[in-house]
Amino acid sequence: MKKNTERLANLALTGLTLAPLVVKVDPNLNVILTACLAVYVGCYRSVKPTPPSETMSNEHAMRFPFVGSAMLLSLFLLFKFLSKDLVNAVLTCYFFVLGIIALSATILPAIKRFLPKNWNEDLIIWRFPYVRSLEIEFTRSQIVAAIPGTFFCAWYASQKHWLANNILGLSFCIQGIEMLSLGSFKTGAILLAGLFVYDIFWVFFTPVMVSVAKSFDAPIKLLFPTADSARPFSMLGLGDIVIPGWQRFLGSDTSYYLLLVFS
Repeated sequence: MKKNTERLANLALTGLTLAPLVVKVDPNLNVILTACLAVYVGCYRSVKPTPPSETMSNEHAMRFPFVGSAMLLSLFLLFKFLSKDLVNAVLTCYFFVLGIIALSATILPAIKRFLPKNWNEDLIIWRFPYVRSLEIEFTRSQIVAAIPGTFFCAWYASQKHWLANNILGLSFCIQGIEMLSLGSFKTGAILLAGLFVYDIFWVFFTPVMVSVAKSFDAPIKLLFPTADSARPFSMLGLGDIVIPGWQRFLGSDTSYYLLLVFS
């Protein structure tokens, strides 16, 4: 039953993402439904026999706004003193690689069902030349999943189409929710309080956030087509999806609770 519910959620999210290509969809409704479905799918995928691979501690939560501030200010200075096209070209290369990893991991569960069992389980170990201590482990299934991921990211890098942007952004959201847990309510409260101050300071007291958002050409936000030619897209930052998704706090038990709530 729960597996069928997840498949329905995936189909609904896919359909909602593609719908603006063929029919007019109210952007406000699209924003709400897309965010809810992305959180649902990410939380469902995080419910596993083993805990999430990464758990945020109280110390990490305290440092998060400061690290975010340093990155934001660094981007602001890069855009101010270097060519905008140059900075965005470097960022496109970075998100090209990151997008292949995220998109491949997102579609992997659907692909694995159609591949031989040994393709999903047998690990291939590849060691970097000249630095033999560095190695990467992967399966044949992950290679297969990376093929459409690579072509899709190439489409995004060449066209920067809003649909490509949204699919990559949703992949980042789902992977971020799936792979990271806050661990406790206290950690979540610390993180939210820090981000509350972070947003107020950088948005209302400095021009940094707005300037970077206008200059940063990368899938860090979802774009929803509108009928207004003066404002062709409504936007939703990925953090507005991932941060609520992290609020499952206590691991599997709370994730199951979220699933029940959304059901």
